[in-house]
Amino acid sequence: MRVVVGLGNPGVRYARTRHNIGFLIVDELANGLTWVERHGAQTTRMRLADEDVLVVKPQTYMNRSGDAVLALSASEGFGPEDILVVFDDFLLDFGRVRLRRAGSDGGHNGLASVLERLCSDGVSRLRIGVGPVPMAASDIDFVLAPFSTEEDVDALVERGGAAVCCWLQEGIETAMNRFNGCQALPSRATD
Repeated sequence: MRVVVGLGNPGVRYARTRHNIGFLIVDELANGLTWVERHGAQTTRMRLADEDVLVVKPQTYMNRSGDAVLALSASEGFGPEDILVVFDDFLLDFGRVRLRRAGSDGGHNGLASVLERLCSDGVSRLRIGVGPVPMAASDIDFVLAPFSTEEDVDALVERGGAAVCCWLQEGIETAMNRFNGCQALPSRATD
């Protein structure tokens, strides 16, 4: 089984914020499926790209995402090598994506929680660019704010979903080669 974990914060207050892009992407992948609350996460199962996939949205808030992932790992029997974590990155320009097979948390508290609780840095990850942070804004206020009308969230979700599907179908190396060089998405023209 493969596992796709979208990171975000539960609740209406955070629903369409930059910090919840992981939730938005897995919601789109699992469109029309029923979510079930288990082990501190909303989960659903699907068949995608000839793979049995467990889709996960931890409901423990971003900084404790690893609690839900660890509990599901113990219950379902998957390991770090079976997981792709999808989350926001304000250091990447809007629309850029970066896949990695393993490594540090890069300063992202949600990923840090997952790596710490699984005792492994061998978790594949998909960073979704939501930046840059405007000079006058704080990082936290920026990621917890809704997307602006100039940001094409649908295109961002589509690109993230395509990267997840590539990871499932063709593996991390092909996904990195195909998506890590993608240009930032242009802003929508406003009238």
